[in-house]
Parts: sequence; C-alpha cells; structure tokens
Amino acid sequence: MNTPTTPTKLIVVMAFEDDGEGGMRPAFEPREFQSEQRARTEAGSLITTYPAVIAWSRTADPNLGEYGEPEILFSHGPVPDME
Repeated sequence: MNTPTTPTKLIVVMAFEDDGEGGMRPAFEPREFQSEQRARTEAGSLITTYPAVIAWSRTADPNLGEYGEPEILFSHGPVPDME
C-alpha cells in the first residue's frame, strides 16, 4: 500500500562567479535552508563576495519527481537563467 506524501518546500541559495569567458558559473553547491527569511539574509550577505546571488523556493515531492515553479526570494547581479 502506497502512503501519500506531503510536498515539501525547497529553499535554496546559490552564488555565481565569473567563469573567465564572459559567463557565470556556480561558486559552490546549492545551499538549502529551512526558512525563506534565513535564505534571504544569507543571500544578502553574499553580495559583497560574489557578483551574482539568488535565493529561491519551490514546492517539491521528490518521491513522485514533482517540482513546482521556482519563486525568486532574492536576486542580485547577472544570475544565469534557472532551468
């Protein structure tokens, strides 16, 4: 018997650095947070170190492979398009 799953909310911060060829590359692996406010605060603190930073959230049910549309919580600089 399958137990229904409850979607969770993914809250992520990413920073980007110049790739030396006119583009941007991730500066580190995406960092997951438990609250949107904490992610916004962390993203804001990273703008002094990285030229592009984004915090976003979306609902997710990894067991079913279902992911909602990302909602931008904070964005600074030339953040690459999210796929």
